[in-house]
Amino acid sequence: MSDIETSRLSRLITLLTLLQTKRLFTASDFARKFEVSTRTIYRDLQTLEKAGIPILMEEGKGYTLMDGYKLPPVMFTEEEANALITAEKLVSINKDVSLSKNYSEAIIKIKSVLRYHTKDKVNLLSNRVEFWQDPTVIFEFSNLLSSIQNSITNFNVLEIEYQGAQKDETTKRCVEPFAVINKVGENWYLIALCRTRKDFRLFRFDRIKKLQTLEDNFTPHKISLKEYLEKYRQDTFSNP
Repeated sequence: MSDIETSRLSRLITLLTLLQTKRLFTASDFARKFEVSTRTIYRDLQTLEKAGIPILMEEGKGYTLMDGYKLPPVMFTEEEANALITAEKLVSINKDVSLSKNYSEAIIKIKSVLRYHTKDKVNLLSNRVEFWQDPTVIFEFSNLLSSIQNSITNFNVLEIEYQGAQKDETTKRCVEPFAVINKVGENWYLIALCRTRKDFRLFRFDRIKKLQTLEDNFTPHKISLKEYLEKYRQDTFSNP
């Protein structure tokens, strides 16, 4: 097999993987990623269709796989499997219980598709990697990340009871969740539009004493997370 054929085969496999990970891609999206022409992408998509892959095109939006179509499980290399196991150990010490639980369940499913000889090596590595925590440091854990992530992707308003700087200072607010960020080794934060303040605010997970997902939906915010963080940094450093 020539280098050109190998490159195309790799691109076709990656195209399939991408179609599974994101609902819609345009030909231009693919062309930019692979640094080829859109004409090349159209030919690749036609090749996949001829192979029986049910690719649908939504006019003006992009390409997707037919709903319900399942591709055979992806085979991981040993290095990729090792990276996932190491990440599992790192996730297990984060301060949100829902993330640890969901990731562990995902890893179980991933392990099920590994080749037998890779499984043995992964199990060995799992017992040989650990992230040490200082036993003298007391952490406050949350169990909110999974619910907040769902509200972000479904544009659901959240009602929260939030503790202020003083422990007896608790307020109830309705917020429009926008994003979550984490200070490495520290707290998770919710970035949300506070309907009371009519502006974006940061809410520490360990200060959210109660959270309820409402049926009320909000209009998605046009600002990107990158734009928000740049503005936040500018405001922080310009107003010490």
